[in-house]
Amino acid sequence: MLPPAVLIVDDEPSVRAFAQQALTVVGYQTHEASSGQHALSLIEMRGSFDICLVDLMMPEMGGTELAQRIRRLLPSVKILYFTGYADQLFSEKRRLWEGEAFIEKPSTVNGLREAVSLLLYGHTRGPQVTA
Repeated sequence: MLPPAVLIVDDEPSVRAFAQQALTVVGYQTHEASSGQHALSLIEMRGSFDICLVDLMMPEMGGTELAQRIRRLLPSVKILYFTGYADQLFSEKRRLWEGEAFIEKPSTVNGLREAVSLLLYGHTRGPQVTA
């Protein structure tokens, strides 16, 4: 069984590195994108992701627009907004759709891992990867 694929989309390299390191160690396969357009290109090349970790405030294409475009390509993908601007998220969206959640920046390593696991599996124990 393949490890769950996570697309990390953030314009800040340090945030991408934090998320990549936090998630790879516990069994997720991570891919990084520095912009919304980069993320869409990766989706077109790779074809599928289990979850997208999306920064809300990015230049050129914000997180809510990116999430809508991702959902058109991957209707069953989970979206985890990773933001320091939760108030902005809810001013753009009245409520989150099924398969969406948010976590505020800054986050702890365990907080991020638990949020990803909860959205994907409904529990906080992470992927149950078997070789």
